[in-house]
Amino acid sequence: MKIFLATPPFTQLNTPYPATAYLKGFLNTRGISSRQADLGIDVILKIFSREGLSRLFEGDLDTEMMSDNAFRIYKLRNAYRDVIDPVIAFLQDKDPSLAYLIVSGNFLPMASRFDETADLEYAFGNMGLRDRARHLVTLMLEDLSDFIIETRDELFGFSRYGEKLGRSAGSFDTLYNTLQGEPSFTDHFLFEALDDYFKEDHYDMAALSVPFPGNLYSAFRTAEWIRKHRPGVKVCLGGGFVNTELRSLSDSRVFEYFDFVTLDDGEAPIEHLTEYLQGRRHPEFLKRTFALQDGKIRYFNGSFAPDYKQKDVGCPDYEGLPIYNYLSVIEVANPMHRLWSDGRWNKLTLAHGCYWGKCTFCDISLDYIGNYEFTTAAMLVDRMETLIRQTGQRGFHFVDEAAPPALMREVALEILRRKLSITWWTNIRFEKSFSADLCRLLALSGCIAVSGGLEVASDRLLKLIDKGVTIEQVARVTHHFTQAGIMVHAYLMYGYPTQNEQETIDSMEVVRQLLETGVVQSGFWHQFALTAHSPVGRNPAAYGLQLLTTEVGSFANNDLEYTDLSGCDHGAFSEGLKRSLFNYMNGLCLDRPLGEWFDFEVPETTIDPDLIRNYITSEETTGMRPNKRLVYTGVQPEMIPGRKGRSILLFESRNASAELEIKSDLAQWLSEALDRCRPEEPAMTLGAFEEKYKEAGFLLFNEFWQGKEMKELREFGLLVI
Repeated sequence: MKIFLATPPFTQLNTPYPATAYLKGFLNTRGISSRQADLGIDVILKIFSREGLSRLFEGDLDTEMMSDNAFRIYKLRNAYRDVIDPVIAFLQDKDPSLAYLIVSGNFLPMASRFDETADLEYAFGNMGLRDRARHLVTLMLEDLSDFIIETRDELFGFSRYGEKLGRSAGSFDTLYNTLQGEPSFTDHFLFEALDDYFKEDHYDMAALSVPFPGNLYSAFRTAEWIRKHRPGVKVCLGGGFVNTELRSLSDSRVFEYFDFVTLDDGEAPIEHLTEYLQGRRHPEFLKRTFALQDGKIRYFNGSFAPDYKQKDVGCPDYEGLPIYNYLSVIEVANPMHRLWSDGRWNKLTLAHGCYWGKCTFCDISLDYIGNYEFTTAAMLVDRMETLIRQTGQRGFHFVDEAAPPALMREVALEILRRKLSITWWTNIRFEKSFSADLCRLLALSGCIAVSGGLEVASDRLLKLIDKGVTIEQVARVTHHFTQAGIMVHAYLMYGYPTQNEQETIDSMEVVRQLLETGVVQSGFWHQFALTAHSPVGRNPAAYGLQLLTTEVGSFANNDLEYTDLSGCDHGAFSEGLKRSLFNYMNGLCLDRPLGEWFDFEVPETTIDPDLIRNYITSEETTGMRPNKRLVYTGVQPEMIPGRKGRSILLFESRNASAELEIKSDLAQWLSEALDRCRPEEPAMTLGAFEEKYKEAGFLLFNEFWQGKEMKELREFGLLVI
C-alpha cells in the first residue's frame, strides 16, 4: 500500500503548506508508505521557465484583442524568456549577486505593475538591495500573471487558482460545468507534473488536501487526470476547505472525480481507508467519510476508534518537498504580509484547536477549533529539532488559531535550555497573560512577530463577540510585545452585527492611535463574514441579522448571505478604512481628520485623543504572585571588591554591560541565587526566592525587591513569568 499525498495548486510560493507533511509523518508511525507533492510549486516552476514562457507566448494569441499592457508584454516576450530562469534562481536564493543587475533598471522587462515603483521609496524606505530586487522581480512575475489571465487562463492566480469557483458554491453546477470544458493553459502543466510523479511510482490511493477555495478547482482537475490515466488508484479529498464547506455534501457528481471525501483530522480516516482497501475493514466502520453507495452518497462514521492524540501523530515529514526551490517574493509593504510570502518557514502547531474557543464570529463548533488539545514543550522542541535537520531551515511559523500563552512560555524556556538559535512567529489573543517579562522571554527564544485579533476595536462589541479582551488590555499587551522587539499585527474587523457608524469611526480612531504610539506596526481590515458554524451563524436573529436564504446547498455550505437589520451600510466604509490604515502604517496622515478618508459624512469620533497613550503610560496594578517563576537569562555576573564592605556585580550581555554595587554578603548570595534561576535549572518561584533570601539572614524582602538595584537587575535579564 502506497499513498500519494498532494496539495493542488496554489497556496504559497515561499514555503510548503504543512497538511501533507503532517499526514506523511503520521503514516510513517503506522508503517504506511507515502510520497508527497506540492503541485503548486511544481506548476509555477514549469510555467515560469524559459520553456514555459515560450509556450505562453507562442500559438494562437490574438494580438489585436490584447490590451495595451498585454501587447507590450507580448512585444517584450524575448526579454522575458531571457531573464526568467536567472530571476527564478535569484528568488530561490541560488544567485544573490543578481540583485545588483536587477536594481540597475536595465535588466527586467517592465509593464504596468512597475508603475508602482515610483512609490517604492515611500513604501519601503531604505530597504536593502536584495529586498528591493525581490520586490522588482515580484512585480515582473505579476505582470506575467496579468498576461496569463488576459490571454490564456482567466482563473490563474499565484496563491489561489479558480478561487471564485470555490467561494460560496452552494451549487456544484458552475464548477462542474467548468470542468466539462477543455483543460486550461495551467491545467496542462499540472497534468505534466502528475505524469512525472506517476511514472516514477505506483500508488494505491491519492489523498488531496484542499486548504482553501483557491485549491478546489485544480483538485478536481488532479482527480480527473488520475481517474483517466491511473484508473486503479482510489482518490480521496480532504483538507481545511472540505472540513468547513462540504459537511452537508449531497451532490453525487462529486464522486465522478473522487472515491472518498473525509472530514476533520485526517490521520484516522486515512488509516481506516487503507485498511478498507486492503480488505481489513468493513465500510460501515470507516471514520468521517463520504462515499457513493448504490448511486447515493452515504456518510460512514461507524468506527469505534478515537482520533489520535497529538503526541501520537508523529513529527511532520517534509521529505520529497523541494524545500530549496520555493520562491521568496515581496509583494506589498505590509510587514506581516511580507512574513507570509518571504522566507521558508517550517510550519507547526503548538496545540490542536483553540484554547479560548468562544468568539461568536468563529467556527467554534468545528473540530479544528473546538477540539482543544496540547502536547508538551519538550516534544514540540524535539519536533522542531527534527525539522531543522530535515529541512535545513531554522524558521518556524506556528499556525495555531491562537497559541496558548502558557505553552508558548514553556516552549521558549525549552528553546533556551537547549541553546537553540530559532526564529519563530505565531497567532495569539491579546490577553493579559502576556506580561512585559513574558514577552521579553519569548523574544529571547527567537519570537519575532505575533498577529492577533483586535477585531472591532470597541469594548461593547468585543464583549458581544466574547473576545475576552478590552481595548485597555490590547494596548498594554501590544506595548509589551513592541518593547520586547516583537512586531505586532492586528486583524481588524468592521461590519459586525449591531455595529453602527459611530462605532466604526471610533474603532478607526483606536487603530490610528495604536499605530501612532507605535505599539502596533501592521494591520488589515476585513468585513465581517457570516459562517454557518459560528454562534452568530447558528442564531442570526439574536444578532439582528436576517438570512437571505435558509436553503442548504448540495455542495459547499459555510458563508451565509444576510441582511443587517440595523440598516448600516458597512461596505461603504471599506475603502476609507483600508486607505487610512495603509497611510498610518507608514507614519503618514496621522493628524488628518478621520472624515476626510470618506466621500460621505461620518460622525466625529468620541474617543479621547490620548486614550492609548494613557493606557500604556499608566502604572499597571498587577502584583507579583509568589507562584510566579523567576528566570535569569543573562550571563553569570563577575563579582569584584568594592568599598566599605560592598561588592560590585559586573553584568555583560551581547549588546550592553552594567554594574550593580551592593553589600558583599548579599552580592554573593544573589550571584548564587541567579545561577539557580537559569532556564535549565528546576523552577524557582518568587515565593521560594523570598524564603531563601530570609533563610540567608537578610531582612525586608519587599524593600529589597522593590529597590533600585533589583529593578536594574530585572532590566538586565531576571524575568518574572
